Amino acid sequence: MPEIQAFRGIRYDLGHVGSLSDVVCPPYDVISSQLQEELYRRHPYNFVRLELNRISPTDDEADNRYTRAGRLFRQWQAEGVLFTEADPALYVYHQEFSVSGHSFLRRGFMSRMRLSRFGEGMVFPHEETMSGPKWDRYMLTAVCKANLSQIFGLYPDPEQQVQAILEEAIAGQPPLEAVDHLGVVHRMWPVTNVDVISRVSALIGPKPVFIADGHHRYETACQWRDQVYESGALSRDHPANYVLMTLIAMEDPGLVVLPTHRLFAEGPELSAQTVQERLGGDFTLRLVGKGPGDTLGVWEELATQPRPEPLALYTRQDSQWTLLIPTEEGREKMAELAKDHGPDWQALSVAILHRLVLHLLGVEQPIQTKYVHLAEQVAQELETGYFPLAALVQPATVEQIRAVSMAGERMPAKSTYFYPKLLSGLVINPLE
Repeated sequence: MPEIQAFRGIRYDLGHVGSLSDVVCPPYDVISSQLQEELYRRHPYNFVRLELNRISPTDDEADNRYTRAGRLFRQWQAEGVLFTEADPALYVYHQEFSVSGHSFLRRGFMSRMRLSRFGEGMVFPHEETMSGPKWDRYMLTAVCKANLSQIFGLYPDPEQQVQAILEEAIAGQPPLEAVDHLGVVHRMWPVTNVDVISRVSALIGPKPVFIADGHHRYETACQWRDQVYESGALSRDHPANYVLMTLIAMEDPGLVVLPTHRLFAEGPELSAQTVQERLGGDFTLRLVGKGPGDTLGVWEELATQPRPEPLALYTRQDSQWTLLIPTEEGREKMAELAKDHGPDWQALSVAILHRLVLHLLGVEQPIQTKYVHLAEQVAQELETGYFPLAALVQPATVEQIRAVSMAGERMPAKSTYFYPKLLSGLVINPLE
């Protein structure tokens, strides 16, 4: 059963830094080199110096991006730039944002949650992880001994009882507010009322938690806990037993999952005719557009498909967009090729692309790929003429994520993108 706790978070003293908007940053995995430089220039205490410190040509074992982050973390605390909350708190967290002209409000809360390895408790992953990001986050954890950014968890709450309790607790209270580089408004309220914390903890306890974003950080936290255990310092209440989580109800109306479209930078030069010849027995194929300019229309048609499997392919050779809808024969072939997975996994648009479509087209994997989330971005990239093949895929739904996770499986990497990202620098969870 997931055990959550209030904690004494470490956060910015606005008397030292001024506007919170100037010092927060996105999580490490979406910070480009250009954005990193912009954040460095924005404020001398911008959180990017901890979350993703610059690499220097002179880096060595004693002085590198991780050791610099650790020194700055301790220095900022000593200077009073960062302070520790007086009382244990849960942190109510709202994000107000727009997607494709529609406005949304996503509501959740931050707490620390007791760790359990995947498969051993009620915390479920849904995506594969890679060793590089885990090593990177482990090094940062080792020098800072803190969770600098939160993991995004989903939990079922059809009546949204948990959030209702928290909303009542913050009614009329002014929030801490920051606006990020994408214009998303982030608001946070510390809640220290012991009765509220107890009621929320009791409601969360019996519920499963599904990792929406932050799989690498969660596995890193488990690895750090194990190291503390091996050192002989781990007691039941040691902070290393916990990880910083933002928990959001699966039924929250502000929950938006974007697709992760693929632009392939290598592979054979194909035409729509070749696609028809190689896939025709397993898919119903239809030409639905020509040229990058038709990308938005193709996406609109794909997004209205009644089933989750269809996808669309762009072939540079003839600038054609082809809609692919699996036939019964195609589903049977997918089941054979992906017999190590269940039917929910096999029905994912992105799984069909990688396991069936690219296989039938003779495209060897892994393949150099650029990932984008909006059809507008796909169109812009295709205008360059650089990519011989591109794919528009449907986003996984929250229901699919839950089904695949509960089956003990993981989706292919880059299957989901919960927008917007959770902000780093709002609150830090100390691990010692």
